[in-house]
Amino acid sequence: MLDAKWIRAEPEKLAELLRKKRFDLDVGWLTKIDSQRKELQLATETLQNERNTRSKQIGKAKAAGEDISGILQSMDELKGNLEEKKEQLGALQQQLHEYLMGVPNVPETAVPEGNDETANKVVLEWGTLPSFDFPVKDHTDIGEELDEGLDFTSASKLTGSRFVVLRGAVAALHRALIQFMLDIHTGNHDYKEVYVPFLVNSDSLTGTGQLPKFEDDLFKLRGNHEYYLIPTAEVPVTNLVRDEIIDAGILPLKFACHTRCFRSEAGSYGKDTKGMIRQHQFEKVELVQIVTPEDSAAALEELTGHAEKILQLLELPYQKVILCGGDLGFAASKSYDLEVWLPSQNCYREISSCSSFTDFQARRMQARWRNPATGKPELVHTVNGSGLAIGRTLVAILENFQTESGQVKIPEVLQHYMKGQELLR
Repeated sequence: MLDAKWIRAEPEKLAELLRKKRFDLDVGWLTKIDSQRKELQLATETLQNERNTRSKQIGKAKAAGEDISGILQSMDELKGNLEEKKEQLGALQQQLHEYLMGVPNVPETAVPEGNDETANKVVLEWGTLPSFDFPVKDHTDIGEELDEGLDFTSASKLTGSRFVVLRGAVAALHRALIQFMLDIHTGNHDYKEVYVPFLVNSDSLTGTGQLPKFEDDLFKLRGNHEYYLIPTAEVPVTNLVRDEIIDAGILPLKFACHTRCFRSEAGSYGKDTKGMIRQHQFEKVELVQIVTPEDSAAALEELTGHAEKILQLLELPYQKVILCGGDLGFAASKSYDLEVWLPSQNCYREISSCSSFTDFQARRMQARWRNPATGKPELVHTVNGSGLAIGRTLVAILENFQTESGQVKIPEVLQHYMKGQELLR
């Protein structure tokens, strides 16, 4: 959420900044509502002061033995007017709050102009694209032809489309990827591992920006409790600091977390319906950093580099792109996507998105740190990204390390997690 004082002070400037995100800020409506708010605020304060004055008059009149019936009658009228103005002010403030909750974060200056992903800018390419002297298969064909691999038929029977059952060595490889990523991030990159609930309340989703705007993308549970399945570990992990004032001495906070993630994929009808690229249930190792504002920019670069390191150790070719304004997420001020090479599609596909949210999420969560220079609480900055998406990493391994015989080479860094196994057969 943006600073309401900034919005009131410079609505035209803010509108210009938000145009890069292809968001049209209704400056006229905001100006009108703010003017009405000021009028009601002034009227409420005036009536409250008048009420206080008359209360004192009643006290004096009682002490003097005077008749106070007239003052009491006027007090009743005043009370009614005051309650009416307070109700009108509350309704107006709620209306304004609901609008502001739908206003996205402001993009940084470095964010390129553009309407969609076609305008994203490649800033780095790493690795050598594999070459094959045989017809390349996609991960679904590879996985289904393994002795025990990907089983979409059983998943469809158990649940429906966009789910998968992993069997045997492929299930073990999936588990190995999780352990490998957590080991690297906690052992080499100084993250603290956390385990969090997969169900969260609406306050948590509001804090990180999924609610109210993206409710259609969420799975909401029915029952006595209003719980949602998490779309990403970003939600529970970032909310660990909600309503907290953090001591400056323990910043930055760096968390690594493995969770399952659940998304309805609303709006993705017809996209990636085959295979494991876009599923309703998947797993990620998520990286979250809570930092001071001055460290925010460096934290994004560091965190993105940590996600890149996983791809490098797995020897998976990838590219790093900076997202343009039209493709930038609602809460993000700047984002890098890491896109891994998929031979069957002859293109790069997203495997991680790393973003800086400045103080946008912190303001919604009231997550603060105490600045030792001022002694006052100030909003923290939040940064997060996938380090990496497990299913898509598995897909990339199956495709990039496939052999003509239908076997798959297991990356060397994973083999000791697989009890020395070198091939999926």
